[in-house]
Amino acid sequence: MGLTKTEIFTEEQNNLAIILKALAHPARIAILQQIINTKACICGDLADELGLAQPTISQHLKELKNAGLIQGTIEGVSVCYCINPDVWHELKVQLALFVDSFKPAC
Repeated sequence: MGLTKTEIFTEEQNNLAIILKALAHPARIAILQQIINTKACICGDLADELGLAQPTISQHLKELKNAGLIQGTIEGVSVCYCINPDVWHELKVQLALFVDSFKPAC
């Protein structure tokens, strides 16, 4: 039996790819920006803020949560979403290492 495609890459490469895939949609960027700009967990309705349907928001939140970029806590009947600081920091470190690895020859 052959290796799956992800098995030939390092853990860091796979993790960075998962996170970047989750970031590769403008609605998800807007959701993250809204959470960051609020400087608190978002418990309210993001649909009103972003102009997207609630099912669309829910699907994007699910993708962001699956990638570990956000974490959710249940408060009463609503789920509050916050930036996951550990994953956010790791993303910052891994992106810096990746970007800084390029050294122009000139």
